[in-house]
Amino acid sequence: MSVSWLNTGDNAWQLTAATVVGLQSVPGLVVMYAGIVKKKWAINSAFMAFYAFAAVLIAWLLWAYNMGFGAQLFPFVGIPHPIASMADELNQAVIPAAKASANFPMSTMVYFQFVFAAITLIIMAGAFIGRMNFTAWMIFVPLWLTFSYTIGAFSLWGGGFLAQMGVIDYSGGYVIHLAAGVAGFVGAAVIGERSPRDRENFQPNNVLLMLVGAGILWLGWNGFNGGDPYAASRDAGAAVLNTNVATAMSLLVWTALDIKYFGKPAVIGAVQGMITGLVAITPAAGVVNGYGALIIGIVSGVVPWYTMNVLGKRLAIFRKVDDTLGVVHTHAIAGLLGGIMVGLLATKAGCAAFGLSTPGGAIDGNWHQVLLQIYGAAFIIVLNVVMTYLLLKVIGVFVPLRMPETMLEIGDDAVHGEEAYAFYGDGQRRPILGD
Repeated sequence: MSVSWLNTGDNAWQLTAATVVGLQSVPGLVVMYAGIVKKKWAINSAFMAFYAFAAVLIAWLLWAYNMGFGAQLFPFVGIPHPIASMADELNQAVIPAAKASANFPMSTMVYFQFVFAAITLIIMAGAFIGRMNFTAWMIFVPLWLTFSYTIGAFSLWGGGFLAQMGVIDYSGGYVIHLAAGVAGFVGAAVIGERSPRDRENFQPNNVLLMLVGAGILWLGWNGFNGGDPYAASRDAGAAVLNTNVATAMSLLVWTALDIKYFGKPAVIGAVQGMITGLVAITPAAGVVNGYGALIIGIVSGVVPWYTMNVLGKRLAIFRKVDDTLGVVHTHAIAGLLGGIMVGLLATKAGCAAFGLSTPGGAIDGNWHQVLLQIYGAAFIIVLNVVMTYLLLKVIGVFVPLRMPETMLEIGDDAVHGEEAYAFYGDGQRRPILGD
């Protein structure tokens, strides 16, 4: 039975966008993580992502969605409540605290927002790879979703106090990437380092598999940023184009810096540049023009490259904290840059197309927007430093956060009883005596 509010085109696009964002996680980051780590950690790294995707969905349905997008409990979080009844799922999608609605059903909105929540935890896992106790990870995922992610989501997207102040986060530069990068860095410090052997030598076991995951991540970002107008609109098209422009520019700049500094182009560096471009354009994608996207791509190629390859080797804090995949550089720093550049480069026309009353950023004379963006970033940073530290300390009372040294030496076979690649006989993990 048709209803007056349903736009089938918008619903089809939103479900498609949600699905391709889901593909960024499974299989995108699953296979990217499996390829970018040492062979002995391929299964564990992939499984951390795979588990998080499933665990977040169940928690999202039972209580967390309404904490992020439901009726207000406090100015920074909604009321915990399930959203699993058929009546809820078939009704028109509304975000009550934001006084917003969309022309598709609530079930579509819940799934769309779920894939954003899931990838946040999966991104964060990149900082913990190679030593976090899997049981501790299983407990940490729903707790961090509940006590950190939902607060950022409600504050910026669900009608909370940052949204009311006018802070802009188009598609998650703050809610997802700054949060994941900061939480990952804090968590890496609390959990502790990998084994000395792994810190000294952590060569990727399969660069081509890593590139498959990276490619899925790049193209999946079209749903990431193209889905946030909640409609198959002109702004969705602009956001998709800007996303790819910034990403391409960032990749090229990072590669050029690799050539100048290291004397050769590196595909791993190119992937890092791709990621920083994707991250930095995310808070700005639908509110800047093509020139703004180019500028964001240049900045996201230069600054995180410098913090990772120069400051990362010079500053004690970066040397001491074992952030396995450099998530603080590729996500926290890139997300922070993108959020601040929204304040500089957002146009009045872009904001209007996205449905914002904000008169653009500094480029249109609204320098106050820069200050608002800094306020928003500060809140997300403090929230994730405090919550991540407290949650891990509490979990650590009951479950070791770090694997024992014997497991760290062996890897997947000790943790899961499985190996990523079997090259013997009919596929058994060890050669049989006499073969």
